[in-house]
Amino acid sequence: MPLYSNARGLIRKNLEMLEAGERVPRVAVGKLTNSQIEAVNAQQASQGLPLSINEVVFVGRHIHKRRILEDGYMIEDVIEQIESAMDEASEVIANDYMTAIRNPVARADRLGNLVNDEAILECSRYRPNPDIFSVIPKGDRIKPQKAKGRFKRPFA
Repeated sequence: MPLYSNARGLIRKNLEMLEAGERVPRVAVGKLTNSQIEAVNAQQASQGLPLSINEVVFVGRHIHKRRILEDGYMIEDVIEQIESAMDEASEVIANDYMTAIRNPVARADRLGNLVNDEAILECSRYRPNPDIFSVIPKGDRIKPQKAKGRFKRPFA
């Protein structure tokens, strides 16, 4: 499995620290498969960019802002989205604008959607490690209820 056995706890800790307004560390959470990193590096090479290694890191600031604060997902939802997107069966989607990894197998989320989770990888900020910059549950037609007053705090 591409995520390390302790990845859930590391991801949860960073998201909880962000929720509390604290600074978070960059943590190693897993590895891309050989075919996944080869596809990522083929795209980077085609653009003349330095190649990445297969170990993936996580910070979580953007995910916390977009999925938790703005969309209303719970931390557990986001962890499930990341786990699914980082599955060994996930396929790399790369073009001039982004590098992502998408699980082709739909997952039933807690809201009743069938989603294909996609993780956007940032491949330059923490070079040579790809960073899970964002996660998107593609097909989430039923959105979570946003808690009243939850979004009054300015974004970090």
